[in-house]
Amino acid sequence: MRRLTYFIGCSVDGFIAGPDGQHDSTGFDGDLKAAILAEHPETVPDHIRRLLGVAGTPNKKFDTVVMGRGAYEAARASGTTSPYPHLRQYVFSSALLCPDPGIAVVAGDPVEFVRALKRAPGMGIWLCGGAVLAGQLLGEIDELVVHRHPVVLGDGIPLFHTSFAPSPFTLTGSRVFTTGTTVTTYAKQ
Repeated sequence: MRRLTYFIGCSVDGFIAGPDGQHDSTGFDGDLKAAILAEHPETVPDHIRRLLGVAGTPNKKFDTVVMGRGAYEAARASGTTSPYPHLRQYVFSSALLCPDPGIAVVAGDPVEFVRALKRAPGMGIWLCGGAVLAGQLLGEIDELVVHRHPVVLGDGIPLFHTSFAPSPFTLTGSRVFTTGTTVTTYAKQ
């Protein structure tokens, strides 16, 4: 069965973006960039892959990405209509009417949809964001890979937007990079 991995970056204080979706790009340098490109190249948006000369790099872990409308709209606002054309791309939204080529919009229940994806053949499924979708899919997440960047945002969009629901995970790995970023991996208990 395929696994759902929430592979996400956040600030020291646990925000994936500022209150209005602002992103802080600190930390994608040196040994961290090398590790991401070597281990998870498919998580780098296509326009960045082309700039770095790794556009044709094969997927290592994921062949599918799921994201909320906010995460997709952030990419779209930067002029990218298909951020991950090397993956099957699903955007969960009941309001997005005009999908771009290569994007499938899912208006139904994300839990049932992801369960069906997990039963289908293929590589892993990457939960790209955002917080509302991550909160809805918390019970389906098999692995958390959290990149905690050395910046405090003070306010913003949290890793999960959900009601109080303790969900235990087990630490399976932790790395520290010269950028000051830590990457911590957890598996569902």
